[in-house]
Amino acid sequence: MGVSHPAEPPRVTTVEAGVARIVWPVELAAHWQQEVVAIRALVDEALGRHDRVEAKVDVDDTDGQRLATWSGLRREGVERRRQGDRVVYARLADDPPLDQPGGFRALLNSFLPRKRAIGQMLIRAADDTDAEPRVLLCRLTYKTDWDLPGGVVEVNESPRLAVTREIEEELGLTVPAGSLLLTDWLPPWGGWDDAVGLVFDGGRLPPAILGTTVLEPREIRSVAFCTLAEVEQRAADFTARRVLAALAALDGGPGYTESGR
Repeated sequence: MGVSHPAEPPRVTTVEAGVARIVWPVELAAHWQQEVVAIRALVDEALGRHDRVEAKVDVDDTDGQRLATWSGLRREGVERRRQGDRVVYARLADDPPLDQPGGFRALLNSFLPRKRAIGQMLIRAADDTDAEPRVLLCRLTYKTDWDLPGGVVEVNESPRLAVTREIEEELGLTVPAGSLLLTDWLPPWGGWDDAVGLVFDGGRLPPAILGTTVLEPREIRSVAFCTLAEVEQRAADFTARRVLAALAALDGGPGYTESGR
């Protein structure tokens, strides 16, 4: 037995030069599997007259989001509004066809989950013993607690190259990243989405190297080799746990933690 749909059909309207918007009733989106072919045909037809066809779907309308996606519209982001956020989807006239591998991969890439990656480096003082190590920490300008050197991995950047780049930019030091010591998952916290922290081995450096650092004033207040007691005192609790886990990984400890645990 077929499913009856509301009388109001989906429609396409021009919202500005070269840009069309497709809308459909919420009730129709509930039957998204049956409507994909029809919506895709409307999008294709509109792209014959426009450079861009877009749809804006309420963030809690999961059926509408499925319909937009499988109709070939790529997810572009979230439009924040006081009256309720909307997810923006669009297809451009020169996007690769969906029946080509590149077009389908681009569609999947637009909505599959992505995680923030943070590359950091564990650098120890060369004149310390393993029993009483000191670890290089940075005092940052934008928060009160200290942290391991490193930073956010850019889009399409290798985490290993990212941590070396961050240390060059923020400390003026060239320290090639060694082996990956620790993968630390960070749960959502304080307005941040979750992230993956990757701690690489920076080996041992002489404490005198601190005298050669060139600090990026917008990011770094100071740097110091800190004892484990100082790490606990100066760093956030999850950072202190991460430092201890990375040190333990040097001796064969677990290479994966969640918030340092």
